[in-house]
Amino acid sequence: MAARASLRQNIDVDVAIVGGGFTGLWTARELKRRDPHLRIAVLEKSVCGFGASGRNGGWASALFPIKNDTVVTRYGIDAFTHQRSVLERAVRELGEAAHDDGIDAHFVQGGTLTFARSELQAARLQDEIRASRELGLDEGDLRWLEVSDLYDYGYVRGAHGAMFTPHCARINPARLVRGLAEVVERLGVEIFEDTAVTRILPGHRGGRPQVLSIGGTVRADYVVRASEAFTPTFPGERRTVAPLYSLMIATEPLSDSFWDDVGFRDYATFADDRHLTIYGQRTSDNRIAFGGRGAPYHFGSTVEEKFDHDAKVFRVIETTLRELFPTLEGSITHRWGGPVAMARDLSPSVLVDYESGLASAGGYTGDGVVLSRVCATALADLLTAPSKETAHTKLTFVQHRSKRWEFEPFRWLGINTGIGLATWADHTERRHGRPSRAIRLLDRLFE
Repeated sequence: MAARASLRQNIDVDVAIVGGGFTGLWTARELKRRDPHLRIAVLEKSVCGFGASGRNGGWASALFPIKNDTVVTRYGIDAFTHQRSVLERAVRELGEAAHDDGIDAHFVQGGTLTFARSELQAARLQDEIRASRELGLDEGDLRWLEVSDLYDYGYVRGAHGAMFTPHCARINPARLVRGLAEVVERLGVEIFEDTAVTRILPGHRGGRPQVLSIGGTVRADYVVRASEAFTPTFPGERRTVAPLYSLMIATEPLSDSFWDDVGFRDYATFADDRHLTIYGQRTSDNRIAFGGRGAPYHFGSTVEEKFDHDAKVFRVIETTLRELFPTLEGSITHRWGGPVAMARDLSPSVLVDYESGLASAGGYTGDGVVLSRVCATALADLLTAPSKETAHTKLTFVQHRSKRWEFEPFRWLGINTGIGLATWADHTERRHGRPSRAIRLLDRLFE
């Protein structure tokens, strides 16, 4: 796919957006829907969707990076209930927005199955469901499925049951992000690809903020940084978020007999309750797209293309997939990866500084398909009607600034220790069938 033209002159706009992924493109769309006369430019280093937006596992979910009880402890039950309502509604609204814009993103809201593949995992998931009842979630939000129920949903080897939520859809993320780019162009947004931004300068003493690139300068009333895991490549942002690599594989299209055996007729996304995250989906052409964490964090928050491929991690992911589906035949046809952005307190953020004209959103820790649209909606509300409170502007993470990550080498030691603890916890729980003490250490690392 050929890149759009790069920036080759100095321009003036109302809003400049740095980053052509979900956050940047949804923000441009929402701004144009509020004020069609706004002059908006999107600047993308590569092509729109080059980052996590085009490479993720395709879960359009109501997931949030912070545990429910932690959100309640930090912000209160009312804030949690409001946030949950917005995120659950946003799953459906994302599908409706894509449909209204004529984007065929293969959106199917079939929910998510989190399988218990041991008695320990079953007990933990059932405890989670019981705790959710105290927070106002009912059977329609989260429920337990016995093994006998799984064949109506989906099945993996060794399942003792599963936790099911309907608040997730399967999508093809690359189709969605490319479609969004075409939509905002039709709305009059200028997109400059192959345009590496070298610096973002705040406005001061009445001057407007600026975006500097090799090909030209953009002056704007507001500059929105929507760079997610690539944020540490900007001057002064090395400790803002930590880029963590998540890798994926995809099988060749699988036979009807295979799918008759394992189910997933409603295209539920799936995972299990291990500590080191895995995630999968049945694609529209009957492949399994499957991924997981486990790749190391790279010193200094370094982001490089060579980190997208790690043969050792790919082997572990494939082994895990074949353990889940022992009747899987055929080859792995695609392997890819990329970084996601994790904030120090695990919270996403939406920030607008009206004095400097700088704004940003991100820090989704892998839950960004829906969160990016929610954050973009909040940004558009804040930029077009700053004195008006909306359902999105009163979310807990709006105008929230996460603390910065530690200096190196402490950042490298802490994050990679956390990855190691999660891996060790899964190993010991499989071997001994009891909760690992390593998880208590892991939780303390990211308090």
